[in-house]
Amino acid sequence: MHFEFRTYSDVATQAAGCALAGVVAPDDVVLLTGDLGAGKTALTKGLATGLGVAEPVTSPTFNILLVHKGSLELNHIDLYRLEHPDQLEDIDYRGTLESGGVTVVEWGDRFVEAAPADHILVSIAIEGDADRAFRVEGHGPRGERLRADWARACETEPGVEVSG
Repeated sequence: MHFEFRTYSDVATQAAGCALAGVVAPDDVVLLTGDLGAGKTALTKGLATGLGVAEPVTSPTFNILLVHKGSLELNHIDLYRLEHPDQLEDIDYRGTLESGGVTVVEWGDRFVEAAPADHILVSIAIEGDADRAFRVEGHGPRGERLRADWARACETEPGVEVSG
C-alpha cells in the first residue's frame, strides 16, 4: 500500500520529516528517490530536527555516510556516487542498517536489492519551484506500519496535504 502527500515549501517538507521522527523506531530504513533538488535532504533535515539532532544536516554526497546523534542515531547515506553493489560492503551498508539507529538512504533506488525486507520507499517529484509530490510505499510488515503511522502523523502538519 501507499500514501501520497504534497508540500509547497522546504519548511513544509521539513515538517513532514519531523512528523516521521515521531513514528520511527530503531533499525527503521527510509529509502529516498527523486531528482537532484527534489527534497531528499530537506526531508532528512526535518527528521533530524524531530530526533533532536543539534548539528547541521547536509547531503552526504561526498562522505557517503554521516552519522548524527539524537534521541535515535540518524544514519544518513547517499548512494549517488556508488556504481556497483559490491561498494556497499566498503561502507558496511548492512551493518549500518542494523545498527539500532534510523537510516535514511538518498538515491535508495540505486541498489534496492540490498534493502532490507522491511523499509519504506519515498519517491519525490518536483512539481514547481518549491512544490513537491511524495509517494510513500511500505515494504514488509514494519515498513507497512511505518507508512500508516507516518500518514496519520502528516495529517496534522501545516503545509502537508495528505491523500491516498
